[in-house]
Amino acid sequence: MEDFQDLVHSTHHLRVFEVAARHSSFTRAAAELNVSQPAVSLAVRQLEKALGIRLFVRGHRSVSLTQAGEMLFGDVSAGFARILETARLLRRQGRQSHVTLSVSTAFANYWMVPRLAQFHRLNPEIDLRLQTTDRDPDLAGEGLSLAVWRGDGTWRGYSAARIADEELIAVASPRFAEAYPPVTSLEILAGQRLIHLEEPFRPCPTWREWFAAMKGPYRDSGGGLRLNDYALVVQAAMAGEGIALGWRYIVEGLLRQELLTQVGPWRWRTPKGFYLIWSKTAALSAQAEAVRDWIIETSQADSFAPGDDRSAAVPGTG
Repeated sequence: MEDFQDLVHSTHHLRVFEVAARHSSFTRAAAELNVSQPAVSLAVRQLEKALGIRLFVRGHRSVSLTQAGEMLFGDVSAGFARILETARLLRRQGRQSHVTLSVSTAFANYWMVPRLAQFHRLNPEIDLRLQTTDRDPDLAGEGLSLAVWRGDGTWRGYSAARIADEELIAVASPRFAEAYPPVTSLEILAGQRLIHLEEPFRPCPTWREWFAAMKGPYRDSGGGLRLNDYALVVQAAMAGEGIALGWRYIVEGLLRQELLTQVGPWRWRTPKGFYLIWSKTAALSAQAEAVRDWIIETSQADSFAPGDDRSAAVPGTG
């Protein structure tokens, strides 16, 4: 049975062939490879002899591929391109001494940062870096290890672990809540100063959807404070600017610290959730695996992790 060595003799011949075919010139190929022009000619002749077919038509100042040469060049160039891409990926992994987690500013500020001391205490050798973004990036293409995305947990090319249900409540600063009569009905809530999130790139729940889920009356008149980042929405609510929709897993710590308070008993749990995701095509480093496992374990230990009875919606409210 013929093997690669019987047919080609040397991968060096394929490399010389690829460069010569790409330049349509033995002279320019010699310059790129830093060898003499006769050395290029010899390597090509040896390859042609091994294959038993001519790969180039020789001209006075240039060469062109034969039909057989075109066939070989397509496969060789594609093969070298794949090898180069894999080598680059492995080099990035080898050099990567840190782990990059891509998250929203709200997740970074209100979920991750309060837990960083615990993470560093348990993993002092890991250099964890947070990258905030308003988009869902291509992890492998941008050299990112992990990300937190909102959705149904199904993304082509990615593995996903659910770290939180999507449950939304109305929240405001205690000072704001105390300054107005108690919100005892959805009708009253609809007439309050509401803070709106209008993200430009990622869909997110709106007050209209929330009221619809609660089966309450609401009409968006276009007024109210409107912000394009959820961290700003939370900050505005804490500053007493109005009532905001609170993703429970984000605002839970702020509720405990009494920086925010829940307005009314209504809760809306959607079919979506928040997921820690990582690429299926790029292997995680040991450090990235440790970060992944820590986030999953920490989310499961949280009081309002998925499956906790206290995070269930109030009966009859959605």
